[in-house]
Amino acid sequence: MVKTALDNFKRPPCAELLGWRLLDARPEDGWIKLGFEGRPEFCNPAGFIQGGMLSAMLDDTMGPAVLVMSEGRLYTTTISMTVNFLAPAKPGPIVGEAKVTQLGKTIAFVEAKLVAEDGTVLATASASERLLEAARVVGK
Repeated sequence: MVKTALDNFKRPPCAELLGWRLLDARPEDGWIKLGFEGRPEFCNPAGFIQGGMLSAMLDDTMGPAVLVMSEGRLYTTTISMTVNFLAPAKPGPIVGEAKVTQLGKTIAFVEAKLVAEDGTVLATASASERLLEAARVVGK
């Protein structure tokens, strides 16, 4: 796999909760592919993964796409995110893909999707992200 800024990045607790893992990346294209674990504890009474958990997975796919594209120089905070839920998500592996569509000086635009193990697209999202210099965030 290609080397990315995530190689030396400590995963936050929310990523651990979601079962976040890097599967592939093309930093020069602002593209990333991640794996998540849709746990039974994330399910609603109908037995499907609750939409807020899917939204968290989408959000946790788009931010790292910017981090990877900027070679670790930029973190993001979400300004707005629009999510479309396309199919019920059952517990199990979920793959997230994100692509930075525009990286500006202070804002990035990113799109993402979540796909089930059988190839079903579960949800899509688009977001505007405020850019923060990593050195200021982590006090380097």
